[in-house]
Amino acid sequence: MKTGLLATSICAFMLASCGQSDPGLDQTGSKPDLPEQRQTLLPPMKIATPKGWNGEAPKAPAGFTVTAMATGLAVPRQVLVLPNGDILVAEGMGGQDAPTLRPKDVIAGYIKSMGKTSVKGGNRVTLLRDADGDGKAELRTEFATGLNAPYGLAYVGGNIYVANQDAVIRFPYRDGMTRADGPRQELVKLPSRINHHWTKATTASADGSKLYVGIGSNSNVGERGLDVEEDRAVIWEIDRETGARRTYASGVRNPTALAVDPAGGQLWAVANERDELGPQLVPDYLTSIRDGGFYGWPYSYWGKNVDPRVHPQRPDMVRKAITPDYALGSHVAALGLSFVTGPGLGGGYQQGAFVGEHGSWNRQDFSGYKVVWVPFAGGRPSGKPQDFLTGFLKAGHARGRPVGVTYDPIGGALLVADDLSNTLWRVAPSQRE
Repeated sequence: MKTGLLATSICAFMLASCGQSDPGLDQTGSKPDLPEQRQTLLPPMKIATPKGWNGEAPKAPAGFTVTAMATGLAVPRQVLVLPNGDILVAEGMGGQDAPTLRPKDVIAGYIKSMGKTSVKGGNRVTLLRDADGDGKAELRTEFATGLNAPYGLAYVGGNIYVANQDAVIRFPYRDGMTRADGPRQELVKLPSRINHHWTKATTASADGSKLYVGIGSNSNVGERGLDVEEDRAVIWEIDRETGARRTYASGVRNPTALAVDPAGGQLWAVANERDELGPQLVPDYLTSIRDGGFYGWPYSYWGKNVDPRVHPQRPDMVRKAITPDYALGSHVAALGLSFVTGPGLGGGYQQGAFVGEHGSWNRQDFSGYKVVWVPFAGGRPSGKPQDFLTGFLKAGHARGRPVGVTYDPIGGALLVADDLSNTLWRVAPSQRE
């Protein structure tokens, strides 16, 4: 199909199925408003096409400075701060071989591609070093190359762990090294059949003995058949020494970022929920993850709200479904999560978590495209999310799209990977600059 004809077809479909969001609905916090389901031939879709920063930068609250720590990256996704202050950035793009099943999948894929970078994923991990503390990396090396869509990163006990889209591998690490010069070892294979949701989020347990890896579903709501969903929409717990693994939690459609709250050692995740039920269903969420917990997918959403599209229905599983802790809004596409430690960033950003919201494609009004702060009290979210880093949208175009967010306790800053402008942004209190 020629591009012009395809674009015309897309417009026709979208006009036939357009749907606006209700600004009166509050879809954040522990009790989000959930409207009635609105199934359509094609979900309402709109993407913010790339524009570029043109010398500008994202906007942080007063008292903070935003610096481009590194530019010209190759699809930066997640970020890790090493004990000596060096920074690792996973660069890659996976899932390209996932087949489409329906005409709407082809159209949706085309629309989503309009909001992506034209740069090819680097399939590497890059090391950055800011020796003089000015917020810009003077040293930049290819720490590890030849990887397969790397995403999750963790450092524990002298090893760096990288979650490719098909396996967790590890590299021995010595303080200050700039290239992985030891043998890479495969710790455990990860489910990669079809790999519709390819990102494999990773974090280490509080005691460092285990790794947690998020594995997204292979479909929206099981339309590819539930046989391809074996070991999908789950979070694995992996023994970091032996590679032995077990399913720690299930029913999490797409756990795109994992983090452990340093205050209590609790594992948390952000998840991207299902589509095609309307512009304000279903809210993406932030939640604590219980050992053995089931979070609804595909049979229900936000606890026990039944999804009628799934066959066969499983009321027994719906009864088990845990309601997530905290809604972030529908289709914000949360891809980053990081808790602060110690004094944090000051200025009220001392107890809570940052969430990177990549931005919507399947609603007519944009949602996400920013980094938000979720305040915590007593180990739980407390209060509404607060915009922290904005300006990614301008006049209907996207200048950037935030993915991984990482609090840097050594530099006293927040690091934000932007996979559209291929930049690593650093946000720090101005008085520290």
